[in-house]
Amino acid sequence: MSETKDIVRTEEKHVEKTRELRSAVPVVDIYENDDEFLLCVDMPGVLKEDISVNIDNGTLFLSGVRHLERKGVYNWEEFSDLEYVRRFSVPQAIDTDKVRAELKDGVLNLHLPKSEAARPKMIKIKA
Repeated sequence: MSETKDIVRTEEKHVEKTRELRSAVPVVDIYENDDEFLLCVDMPGVLKEDISVNIDNGTLFLSGVRHLERKGVYNWEEFSDLEYVRRFSVPQAIDTDKVRAELKDGVLNLHLPKSEAARPKMIKIKA
């Protein structure tokens, strides 16, 4: 068969999507200071509406889904919809009522403030 016919045949094929949503582990940097833990989570292409953050019984669960817009029929796919999933054990000393999250340029910044009891305290010495 000639090369031209092979190319034409490939274009006529329709790619059937048979696999489920792929998942990946996002890259995370964790910082700690006296007041909080800061997690910087790399989730490129994920919108804030598609991110879920839950803290339950000492476990932090992060997930986010990247949805791609498809144009036309494709024959090869390496870049597809993707779900980022990550779990962490967190100290019970986190003040869950004050947790806040910000998403900017594909990076989720998650601020986990320490409770007052977990923060370091300076002890004054009396003479």
